[in-house]
Amino acid sequence: DGHHFIATLYEQGVRHFVLSETLALENYPDAAFIVTPNVVQVLQEYAHYHRAKFELPIIAITGSNGKTTSKELIGAVLSEKYKTTATHGNLNNHIGVPLTLLSMGSDTEIGIVEMGANHPGEIEMLCEIAQPDYGYITNFGKAHLEGFGSVEGVVEAKTELYRFLKKHNKEVFVNANDEKQLTKSKRINRITFGSQKQDYNISLADSKQEVKVSYQNIGIQSNLVGQYNFANISAAIAIGAYFKVPKEQIKQAIEAYTPTNNRSQLLKKGSNTILLDAYNANPTSMLAALENFKQAKGSKKILFLGDMFELGKEAETEHQSIVNFLSENNIGKAFIIGKNFFKTHTSSPNIIKIEGFETLQKELKNNPPKDSFILIKASRGMALEKILNLI
Repeated sequence: DGHHFIATLYEQGVRHFVLSETLALENYPDAAFIVTPNVVQVLQEYAHYHRAKFELPIIAITGSNGKTTSKELIGAVLSEKYKTTATHGNLNNHIGVPLTLLSMGSDTEIGIVEMGANHPGEIEMLCEIAQPDYGYITNFGKAHLEGFGSVEGVVEAKTELYRFLKKHNKEVFVNANDEKQLTKSKRINRITFGSQKQDYNISLADSKQEVKVSYQNIGIQSNLVGQYNFANISAAIAIGAYFKVPKEQIKQAIEAYTPTNNRSQLLKKGSNTILLDAYNANPTSMLAALENFKQAKGSKKILFLGDMFELGKEAETEHQSIVNFLSENNIGKAFIIGKNFFKTHTSSPNIIKIEGFETLQKELKNNPPKDSFILIKASRGMALEKILNLI
Protein backbone atom coordinates (compact mmCIF):
# COMPACT_ATOMS: atom_id res chain seq x y z
CA ASP A 1 0.00 0.00 0.00
CA GLY A 2 1.70 3.17 -1.23
CA HIS A 3 0.08 5.26 1.50
CA HIS A 4 2.48 3.66 3.99
CA PHE A 5 5.42 5.40 2.30
CA ILE A 6 4.06 8.95 2.27
CA ALA A 7 5.77 10.01 5.51
CA THR A 8 9.13 8.77 4.23
CA LEU A 9 8.67 10.49 0.87
CA TYR A 10 7.66 13.72 2.61
CA GLU A 11 10.87 13.61 4.67
CA GLN A 12 12.80 13.16 1.40
CA GLY A 13 11.27 16.33 -0.05
CA VAL A 14 8.21 15.18 -2.01
CA ARG A 15 5.42 17.77 -1.73
CA HIS A 16 2.80 16.62 -4.25
CA PHE A 17 0.76 13.44 -3.79
CA VAL A 18 -2.16 11.70 -5.49
CA LEU A 19 -3.97 9.47 -3.02
CA SER A 20 -7.05 7.31 -2.69
CA GLU A 21 -7.34 7.81 1.08
CA THR A 22 -7.62 10.97 3.19
CA LEU A 23 -4.68 11.55 5.56
CA ALA A 24 -4.13 13.65 8.65
CA LEU A 25 -3.06 16.63 6.54
CA GLU A 26 -1.82 18.63 9.52
CA ASN A 27 1.21 16.30 9.54
CA TYR A 28 2.18 17.64 6.10
CA PRO A 29 1.63 21.42 6.32
CA ASP A 30 3.21 22.46 3.02
CA ALA A 31 2.21 19.48 0.84
CA ALA A 32 -0.46 19.38 -1.85
CA PHE A 33 -2.81 16.39 -2.03
CA ILE A 34 -5.25 15.19 -4.69
CA VAL A 35 -7.64 12.57 -3.33
CA THR A 36 -9.31 10.39 -5.96
CA PRO A 37 -11.03 6.99 -6.05
CA ASN A 38 -8.68 5.85 -8.84
CA VAL A 39 -5.05 7.00 -8.77
CA VAL A 40 -4.12 4.93 -11.85
CA GLN A 41 -6.75 6.73 -13.91
CA VAL A 42 -5.31 10.07 -12.80
CA LEU A 43 -1.83 8.87 -13.84
CA GLN A 44 -3.15 7.84 -17.25
CA GLU A 45 -5.06 11.09 -17.83
CA TYR A 46 -2.06 13.16 -16.77
CA ALA A 47 0.20 11.19 -19.14
CA HIS A 48 -2.28 11.72 -21.98
CA TYR A 49 -2.35 15.46 -21.22
CA HIS A 50 1.46 15.57 -21.07
CA ARG A 51 1.79 13.75 -24.42
CA ALA A 52 -0.60 16.24 -26.08
CA LYS A 53 1.80 19.08 -25.25
CA PHE A 54 4.42 17.70 -27.68
CA GLU A 55 4.39 17.34 -31.46
CA LEU A 56 7.06 14.64 -31.44
CA PRO A 57 6.43 11.37 -33.33
CA ILE A 58 5.70 8.37 -31.13
CA ILE A 59 6.27 4.79 -32.29
CA ALA A 60 4.18 2.11 -30.54
CA ILE A 61 5.47 -1.46 -30.45
CA THR A 62 3.48 -4.54 -29.51
CA GLY A 63 3.44 -8.25 -30.39
CA SER A 64 3.67 -11.68 -28.82
CA ASN A 65 7.48 -12.01 -28.84
CA GLY A 66 10.43 -9.69 -29.30
CA LYS A 67 8.80 -6.43 -28.17
CA THR A 68 11.54 -5.40 -25.78
CA THR A 69 14.44 -6.48 -28.00
CA SER A 70 12.89 -4.63 -30.97
CA LYS A 71 12.33 -1.56 -28.81
CA GLU A 72 15.92 -1.59 -27.60
CA LEU A 73 17.33 -2.01 -31.12
CA ILE A 74 15.08 0.67 -32.61
CA GLY A 75 16.00 2.99 -29.76
CA ALA A 76 19.71 2.36 -30.31
CA VAL A 77 19.45 3.12 -34.03
CA LEU A 78 17.30 6.25 -33.70
CA SER A 79 19.53 7.56 -30.89
CA GLU A 80 22.32 7.84 -33.46
CA LYS A 81 20.52 10.89 -34.86
CA TYR A 82 17.78 11.93 -32.43
CA LYS A 83 17.20 12.53 -28.73
CA THR A 84 15.10 9.43 -28.14
CA THR A 85 13.03 8.48 -25.11
CA ALA A 86 11.91 4.84 -24.91
CA THR A 87 10.17 2.51 -22.50
CA HIS A 88 12.51 1.57 -19.68
CA GLY A 89 12.92 -2.19 -19.38
CA ASN A 90 9.51 -3.73 -20.06
CA LEU A 91 7.32 -1.14 -18.28
CA ASN A 92 4.72 -1.69 -20.96
CA ASN A 93 1.36 -1.95 -19.18
CA HIS A 94 -1.38 0.46 -18.02
CA ILE A 95 1.06 1.96 -15.50
CA GLY A 96 4.33 1.62 -17.43
CA VAL A 97 3.08 3.34 -20.59
CA PRO A 98 1.99 6.50 -18.70
CA LEU A 99 5.35 6.55 -16.88
CA THR A 100 7.15 6.32 -20.23
CA LEU A 101 5.14 9.23 -21.62
CA LEU A 102 5.79 11.33 -18.52
CA SER A 103 9.54 10.74 -18.92
CA MET A 104 9.49 12.54 -22.29
CA GLY A 105 10.70 16.10 -22.00
CA SER A 106 10.80 19.07 -24.34
CA ASP A 107 14.16 17.84 -25.66
CA THR A 108 12.74 14.47 -26.77
CA GLU A 109 12.63 14.22 -30.57
CA ILE A 110 11.22 10.69 -30.98
CA GLY A 111 9.34 8.56 -28.45
CA ILE A 112 9.22 4.75 -28.45
CA VAL A 113 6.46 3.14 -26.40
CA GLU A 114 6.32 -0.61 -25.83
CA MET A 115 2.78 -1.89 -25.26
CA GLY A 116 2.02 -5.20 -23.60
CA ALA A 117 -1.35 -6.83 -23.07
CA ASN A 118 -2.87 -10.05 -21.76
CA HIS A 119 -6.56 -9.21 -22.31
CA PRO A 120 -8.61 -7.74 -25.20
CA GLY A 121 -8.99 -3.97 -25.16
CA GLU A 122 -5.68 -3.19 -23.44
CA ILE A 123 -3.78 -2.14 -26.58
CA GLU A 124 -6.69 0.09 -27.62
CA MET A 125 -6.65 1.73 -24.19
CA LEU A 126 -2.88 2.27 -24.27
CA CYS A 127 -3.16 3.80 -27.75
CA GLU A 128 -5.77 6.26 -26.51
CA ILE A 129 -3.33 7.36 -23.81
CA ALA A 130 -0.18 7.51 -25.97
CA GLN A 131 -1.69 8.63 -29.29
CA PRO A 132 1.04 6.98 -31.41
CA ASP A 133 1.88 8.19 -34.92
CA TYR A 134 3.51 4.93 -36.01
CA GLY A 135 3.10 1.30 -35.00
CA TYR A 136 4.92 -1.98 -35.32
CA ILE A 137 3.62 -5.45 -34.38
CA THR A 138 6.52 -7.87 -33.97
CA ASN A 139 4.44 -11.03 -34.54
CA PHE A 140 1.34 -12.96 -33.53
CA GLY A 141 2.07 -15.95 -31.33
CA LYS A 142 0.71 -18.23 -28.63
CA ALA A 143 1.20 -15.82 -25.73
CA HIS A 144 -1.21 -15.08 -22.85
CA LEU A 145 -3.74 -17.59 -24.19
CA GLU A 146 -5.36 -17.65 -20.76
CA GLY A 147 -6.43 -14.02 -21.23
CA PHE A 148 -6.97 -13.97 -25.01
CA GLY A 149 -8.65 -17.38 -25.29
CA SER A 150 -6.98 -18.45 -28.55
CA VAL A 151 -4.41 -17.44 -31.16
CA GLU A 152 -7.26 -15.73 -33.03
CA GLY A 153 -7.89 -13.75 -29.85
CA VAL A 154 -4.21 -12.75 -29.76
CA VAL A 155 -4.39 -11.48 -33.35
CA GLU A 156 -7.61 -9.56 -32.70
CA ALA A 157 -6.13 -7.91 -29.60
CA LYS A 158 -2.73 -7.01 -31.07
CA THR A 159 -4.29 -5.53 -34.21
CA GLU A 160 -6.08 -3.00 -32.02
CA LEU A 161 -2.90 -1.01 -32.76
CA TYR A 162 -3.51 -1.28 -36.52
CA ARG A 163 -7.13 -0.20 -36.13
CA PHE A 164 -6.19 2.83 -34.03
CA LEU A 165 -3.58 3.96 -36.56
CA LYS A 166 -5.94 3.44 -39.48
CA LYS A 167 -8.69 5.44 -37.75
CA HIS A 168 -6.28 8.35 -37.20
CA ASN A 169 -4.68 8.09 -40.66
CA LYS A 170 -1.27 7.19 -39.23
CA GLU A 171 1.32 4.67 -40.45
CA VAL A 172 2.47 1.16 -39.62
CA PHE A 173 5.79 -0.62 -40.17
CA VAL A 174 5.15 -4.12 -41.51
CA ASN A 175 7.45 -7.13 -41.72
CA ALA A 176 6.58 -8.36 -45.22
CA ASN A 177 8.16 -11.75 -44.46
CA ASP A 178 5.16 -12.33 -42.15
CA GLU A 179 2.10 -13.09 -44.27
CA LYS A 180 -0.31 -12.44 -41.40
CA GLN A 181 1.11 -8.95 -40.85
CA LEU A 182 0.69 -8.18 -44.54
CA THR A 183 -2.89 -9.42 -44.51
CA LYS A 184 -3.91 -7.59 -41.34
CA SER A 185 -2.32 -4.30 -42.42
CA LYS A 186 -4.12 -4.02 -45.75
CA ARG A 187 -5.76 -0.66 -46.42
CA ILE A 188 -3.54 1.05 -43.83
CA ASN A 189 -0.74 3.47 -44.65
CA ARG A 190 2.23 1.16 -44.31
CA ILE A 191 5.99 1.03 -44.69
CA THR A 192 7.20 -2.48 -45.50
CA PHE A 193 10.50 -4.24 -44.98
CA GLY A 194 11.55 -7.73 -45.91
CA SER A 195 13.84 -9.97 -47.91
CA GLN A 196 12.82 -8.69 -51.34
CA LYS A 197 10.89 -6.03 -53.25
CA GLN A 198 9.83 -3.97 -50.22
CA ASP A 199 10.33 -0.37 -49.18
CA TYR A 200 13.42 -1.57 -47.30
CA ASN A 201 15.11 -4.78 -48.42
CA ILE A 202 17.11 -6.64 -45.76
CA SER A 203 18.44 -10.18 -46.10
CA LEU A 204 19.68 -12.75 -43.62
CA ALA A 205 23.35 -13.53 -44.21
CA ASP A 206 23.99 -15.97 -41.33
CA SER A 207 22.24 -17.22 -38.19
CA LYS A 208 24.33 -20.20 -37.12
CA GLN A 209 25.52 -18.21 -34.11
CA GLU A 210 25.18 -14.42 -33.87
CA VAL A 211 22.82 -13.10 -36.56
CA LYS A 212 24.36 -11.30 -39.54
CA VAL A 213 22.25 -9.35 -42.04
CA SER A 214 22.84 -7.49 -45.29
CA TYR A 215 21.39 -4.06 -46.06
CA GLN A 216 22.27 -1.88 -49.05
CA ASN A 217 25.46 -3.86 -49.74
CA ILE A 218 26.78 -3.61 -46.19
CA GLY A 219 27.04 -6.47 -43.73
CA ILE A 220 25.80 -5.92 -40.20
CA GLN A 221 27.08 -8.37 -37.56
CA SER A 222 24.87 -8.35 -34.48
CA ASN A 223 25.48 -9.76 -31.00
CA LEU A 224 22.05 -11.40 -31.03
CA VAL A 225 21.67 -15.16 -31.28
CA GLY A 226 18.85 -16.92 -33.11
CA GLN A 227 17.21 -16.54 -36.50
CA TYR A 228 14.10 -15.22 -34.73
CA ASN A 229 16.10 -12.04 -34.04
CA PHE A 230 16.36 -11.36 -37.78
CA ALA A 231 12.93 -9.69 -37.71
CA ASN A 232 13.89 -7.55 -34.70
CA ILE A 233 17.08 -6.37 -36.40
CA SER A 234 15.27 -5.78 -39.71
CA ALA A 235 12.65 -3.60 -38.01
CA ALA A 236 15.36 -1.46 -36.44
CA ILE A 237 17.11 -1.04 -39.80
CA ALA A 238 13.89 -0.13 -41.63
CA ILE A 239 12.67 2.31 -39.01
CA GLY A 240 16.11 3.91 -38.78
CA ALA A 241 16.28 4.26 -42.56
CA TYR A 242 12.74 5.72 -42.67
CA PHE A 243 13.82 8.40 -40.21
CA LYS A 244 16.92 9.04 -42.32
CA VAL A 245 19.58 7.65 -40.01
CA PRO A 246 22.64 7.05 -42.27
CA LYS A 247 23.25 3.36 -42.95
CA GLU A 248 26.75 3.54 -41.45
CA GLN A 249 25.23 4.73 -38.17
CA ILE A 250 22.53 2.04 -38.35
CA LYS A 251 25.30 -0.55 -38.68
CA GLN A 252 27.23 1.00 -35.79
CA ALA A 253 24.20 1.01 -33.47
CA ILE A 254 23.19 -2.59 -34.13
CA GLU A 255 26.72 -3.94 -33.88
CA ALA A 256 27.22 -2.11 -30.57
CA TYR A 257 23.98 -3.43 -29.04
CA THR A 258 24.52 -6.22 -26.51
CA PRO A 259 21.50 -8.10 -25.15
CA THR A 260 20.97 -8.10 -21.39
CA ASN A 261 18.38 -9.19 -18.84
CA ASN A 262 18.35 -12.88 -19.81
CA ARG A 263 17.34 -12.19 -23.43
CA SER A 264 19.31 -14.04 -26.13
CA GLN A 265 22.54 -13.70 -24.16
CA LEU A 266 25.51 -15.79 -25.25
CA LEU A 267 27.70 -16.49 -22.24
CA LYS A 268 30.82 -18.49 -21.42
CA LYS A 269 31.12 -20.29 -18.12
CA GLY A 270 34.02 -22.63 -17.63
CA SER A 271 34.13 -24.98 -20.59
CA ASN A 272 30.46 -24.38 -21.41
CA THR A 273 28.81 -21.93 -23.83
CA ILE A 274 25.37 -20.85 -22.69
CA LEU A 275 22.48 -19.34 -24.64
CA LEU A 276 20.46 -17.67 -21.89
CA ASP A 277 16.97 -16.81 -23.11
CA ALA A 278 15.09 -17.18 -19.85
CA TYR A 279 13.36 -13.82 -19.58
CA ASN A 280 10.09 -15.25 -20.84
CA ALA A 281 8.56 -18.01 -22.94
CA ASN A 282 5.40 -19.06 -24.73
CA PRO A 283 4.81 -21.90 -27.22
CA THR A 284 5.76 -19.76 -30.22
CA SER A 285 9.00 -18.38 -28.79
CA MET A 286 9.92 -21.76 -27.26
CA LEU A 287 9.56 -23.55 -30.59
CA ALA A 288 11.53 -20.81 -32.37
CA ALA A 289 14.32 -21.16 -29.80
CA LEU A 290 14.38 -24.95 -30.26
CA GLU A 291 14.46 -24.68 -34.07
CA ASN A 292 17.35 -22.26 -33.82
CA PHE A 293 19.24 -24.36 -31.26
CA LYS A 294 18.79 -27.40 -33.48
CA GLN A 295 20.51 -25.59 -36.37
CA ALA A 296 23.23 -23.97 -34.24
CA LYS A 297 26.79 -25.25 -34.18
CA GLY A 298 27.78 -27.52 -31.31
CA SER A 299 28.33 -31.25 -30.95
CA LYS A 300 27.29 -31.64 -27.30
CA LYS A 301 24.04 -29.82 -26.60
CA ILE A 302 22.04 -29.63 -23.38
CA LEU A 303 18.64 -27.98 -22.96
CA PHE A 304 17.04 -26.67 -19.77
CA LEU A 305 13.42 -25.84 -20.53
CA GLY A 306 11.00 -24.52 -17.91
CA ASP A 307 7.22 -24.25 -17.79
CA MET A 308 5.37 -21.74 -19.95
CA PHE A 309 2.76 -19.76 -18.02
CA GLU A 310 -0.57 -18.05 -18.79
CA LEU A 311 -1.71 -20.70 -21.25
CA GLY A 312 -5.00 -21.52 -19.52
CA LYS A 313 -6.76 -24.59 -20.83
CA GLU A 314 -4.10 -24.98 -23.56
CA ALA A 315 -1.28 -25.57 -21.07
CA GLU A 316 -1.36 -29.36 -21.23
CA THR A 317 -1.54 -29.49 -25.04
CA GLU A 318 1.19 -26.90 -25.61
CA HIS A 319 3.68 -28.44 -23.16
CA GLN A 320 3.10 -31.86 -24.70
CA SER A 321 3.65 -30.36 -28.15
CA ILE A 322 7.09 -29.11 -27.08
CA VAL A 323 7.95 -32.53 -25.66
CA ASN A 324 6.83 -34.17 -28.91
CA PHE A 325 9.15 -31.85 -30.84
CA LEU A 326 12.05 -32.81 -28.56
CA SER A 327 11.24 -36.51 -29.02
CA GLU A 328 11.14 -36.20 -32.81
CA ASN A 329 14.28 -34.05 -33.06
CA ASN A 330 17.28 -35.42 -31.22
CA ILE A 331 18.81 -32.04 -30.39
CA GLY A 332 20.54 -33.14 -27.20
CA LYS A 333 19.92 -34.01 -23.58
CA ALA A 334 16.85 -32.07 -22.44
CA PHE A 335 15.84 -31.29 -18.87
CA ILE A 336 12.19 -30.20 -18.79
CA ILE A 337 11.38 -28.48 -15.53
CA GLY A 338 8.15 -27.56 -13.76
CA LYS A 339 4.71 -28.93 -12.92
CA ASN A 340 3.35 -28.61 -16.46
CA PHE A 341 6.29 -30.32 -18.14
CA PHE A 342 6.29 -32.99 -15.42
CA LYS A 343 2.77 -34.05 -16.51
CA THR A 344 3.83 -34.68 -20.11
CA HIS A 345 4.49 -38.09 -21.63
CA THR A 346 7.64 -39.24 -23.39
CA SER A 347 9.65 -42.42 -23.89
CA SER A 348 12.78 -40.62 -25.07
CA PRO A 349 15.85 -41.43 -22.93
CA ASN A 350 17.24 -37.96 -23.73
CA ILE A 351 14.36 -36.15 -21.98
CA ILE A 352 14.55 -35.89 -18.19
CA LYS A 353 11.43 -34.63 -16.41
CA ILE A 354 12.04 -32.65 -13.23
CA GLU A 355 9.19 -31.21 -11.16
CA GLY A 356 11.11 -28.88 -8.84
CA PHE A 357 14.30 -26.86 -8.82
CA GLU A 358 15.76 -28.70 -5.82
CA THR A 359 15.82 -31.94 -7.82
CA LEU A 360 17.60 -30.14 -10.63
CA GLN A 361 20.16 -28.79 -8.16
CA LYS A 362 21.01 -32.32 -7.03
CA GLU A 363 21.25 -33.56 -10.62
CA LEU A 364 23.66 -30.81 -11.63
CA LYS A 365 25.74 -31.20 -8.49
CA ASN A 366 26.23 -34.87 -9.27
CA ASN A 367 26.63 -34.42 -13.04
CA PRO A 368 27.87 -30.92 -13.90
CA PRO A 369 27.92 -30.25 -17.66
CA LYS A 370 31.29 -29.86 -19.37
CA ASP A 371 32.30 -28.75 -22.86
CA SER A 372 28.63 -28.25 -23.73
CA PHE A 373 26.46 -25.81 -25.64
CA ILE A 374 23.53 -25.07 -23.32
CA LEU A 375 20.11 -23.50 -23.94
CA ILE A 376 18.12 -22.10 -21.00
CA LYS A 377 14.53 -21.10 -21.84
CA ALA A 378 11.43 -20.64 -19.64
CA SER A 379 8.74 -18.25 -18.50
CA ARG A 380 9.84 -15.48 -16.14
CA GLY A 381 8.22 -17.08 -13.11
CA MET A 382 10.55 -20.09 -13.38
CA ALA A 383 13.66 -17.87 -12.95
CA LEU A 384 15.81 -20.48 -14.68
CA GLU A 385 18.78 -18.13 -14.82
CA LYS A 386 19.49 -19.62 -11.36
CA ILE A 387 20.99 -22.52 -13.28
CA LEU A 388 24.02 -20.32 -14.03
CA ASN A 389 25.05 -20.70 -10.39
CA LEU A 390 25.00 -24.48 -10.71
CA ILE A 391 27.11 -25.03 -13.82
